[in-house]
Amino acid sequence: MTKRRKKKKNINNINKILLLIMLFLLYVTYIEVLHGTYALPNIELNNQQEITPNNNNNNNEQIEDNELKIYFIDVGQADSILIQNNNESMLIDGGNNEDGPLLVNYFKELNIKKFKYLVGTHPHEDHIGGLDDIINNFEINTIYLPDAIITTRTFIDLLDAIENKNMTYEVPKIDETFTLGNANIKVIYTGTDESDLNNTSIVLRLDYYSTSFLFTGDATSKTEKIILNKDINVDVLKVGHHGSQYSSSINFLNKVNPLYAIISSGTNNIYGHPHKTTLNKLEKKNIQIYRTDELGTILCTTNGKEYTFTSFKTNTNGGKS
Repeated sequence: MTKRRKKKKNINNINKILLLIMLFLLYVTYIEVLHGTYALPNIELNNQQEITPNNNNNNNEQIEDNELKIYFIDVGQADSILIQNNNESMLIDGGNNEDGPLLVNYFKELNIKKFKYLVGTHPHEDHIGGLDDIINNFEINTIYLPDAIITTRTFIDLLDAIENKNMTYEVPKIDETFTLGNANIKVIYTGTDESDLNNTSIVLRLDYYSTSFLFTGDATSKTEKIILNKDINVDVLKVGHHGSQYSSSINFLNKVNPLYAIISSGTNNIYGHPHKTTLNKLEKKNIQIYRTDELGTILCTTNGKEYTFTSFKTNTNGGKS
């Protein structure tokens, strides 16, 4: 009996000690909480997802990482414009016949394997001459040509290249829209005036965030008058018809009101392009002019807000004029 009471007494003493320890710990915790020194233990969370705030700064960084590049390629007295964004490429015109193989080499140097869009603005040789070489050497998704059929050797070669690829071309509709990467492109005009093929030119507007471009082919003042009621106010104008006196009318320039003008023409060409009267009109409006005959290939790069223009020599002018 004595032993049992002693054991019970020992157990009671132990319980009292444990109770005092617990009370002491609770008291210490209370004091730490009261003074703000108590921290919860670290808990590892599974499947955590980092959330980035959706703010203007983040959007700007996204634009800067995804630049739009437009090459106004030196093909002498001709036109060829390469547009790239988001790993997609588009070509507007392909220079003269002798420029075709050189353009193929240049595009391969740029690691281009495919064109989402290929546009022949109108059937003149200095715009479609090299397009058959492009079609023969690259994968093409869509080909746009105006509704104008002629029987020149150059145009027939283009049609043969399209047929050999088991493709057909499309005639774009006015106000039709399509996209290249994050750029939006709208068809402003395409004509059917086969008496003046310049006025069959496919005219395109490109918008990339807050930047804008107008590509006019060889459209003359007659076409310019037709599209005055369109949304053609842009920052960068590819001057029509190599800067001839028959394009870039005053009313048209006032409506477009560009900051920059690009002229594609050959050095000392027999046509006198760009014409002095056109240059005077551009200069009078304080438009910054960039010319391929003076600078070579011109590259316009934009992050969707600002423009950077650089120029360099490329082996793309087969006629050397």
